[in-house]
Amino acid sequence: MSLEARIQASVSGFELDLQIAVGAGELVAVLGPNGSGKTSVLRVLAGLMPLDAGRVTLDGVVLDDPPTGVRVAPEHRPIGMVFQDYLLFPHLSVLENVAFGLRSRGTRRAAALTLASQWLERVGLEGYADRRPGSLSGGQAQRVALARALVTSPALLLMDEPMAALDASTRVELRRELRRQLESFDGVRLVVTHDPVEAMAMADRLIILEQGRVLQSGSPAEVAQRPRSRYVADLVGVNLYRGRARETVIALTGGGSLTVAEAADGEVFAVVHPRTVALYRTRPDGTPRNVWEGRASDLDLEGDRVRVRLEGSPSIVAEVTPAAVRDLGLDRGDPVWISVKATEINVYPS
Repeated sequence: MSLEARIQASVSGFELDLQIAVGAGELVAVLGPNGSGKTSVLRVLAGLMPLDAGRVTLDGVVLDDPPTGVRVAPEHRPIGMVFQDYLLFPHLSVLENVAFGLRSRGTRRAAALTLASQWLERVGLEGYADRRPGSLSGGQAQRVALARALVTSPALLLMDEPMAALDASTRVELRRELRRQLESFDGVRLVVTHDPVEAMAMADRLIILEQGRVLQSGSPAEVAQRPRSRYVADLVGVNLYRGRARETVIALTGGGSLTVAEAADGEVFAVVHPRTVALYRTRPDGTPRNVWEGRASDLDLEGDRVRVRLEGSPSIVAEVTPAAVRDLGLDRGDPVWISVKATEINVYPS
């Protein structure tokens, strides 16, 4: 079972032009900045938005093919969808909500309710069958929406920001629960998210969209190691530079230069992990190959680390311990010396 989609579509003047292929049992996360086309991709696949050109094939069956006039209606596609706000029917019980997809496909009421009851048990909500959606927590509503999508045994499961309606305190637990539930689903799985932690924790592969096109695709580790845009670098929390390499020196596009360990030539990307950036109040001793002055523009406490944004040539983000900040006596606006070892810089062609 697999999904193969070549999508060309116009959405209020915005152009989608991309290809997506997802294998059976693979969980792919689609990320991108606001307005990049993430939700529009799901709507095309679900049949809620027409293609201008291209083709969508699921498990060998053509769902969309404009040249031949093929366009399977949304209700006839073997697709389950979990919407961002879940869209549970407020006038129906939890059990009736889960059974709705089966009933709309012609399953008899008794059989639909039996299957829905089994799915409520699978998601740990067997005691909530008679409740109304309005009485559920965000996490419970999410599980009802997932059960409603899966009860029809779809070939493709689409999820649009499945954690967006949850508060931060419940996300970690429910992310783990969602991953567990999805592992029992043998079909194709595609999730849209803006949360890098969610994507890295759940997905087998990431697809990064920018302006309606695929900018980058790969495993979370591959994307983190070789980001190809500022958005992706910010997503995975690293410093990304672009410049022209000549031997072991890279002249950076935004000003400044970096000396690296291995010689290169031509246009390249250079990645520096914030944890490899060292900070000093006076120029460091010795002969480190990358030393320059900067100024701390912001300090953000994140867990047990402090991310220090530094203006300079080049500007950079360092990640240090709170104890290091105290020892340095560092505050916003303070001058600071920055050092990066040549061996800590990852260089690859742009």
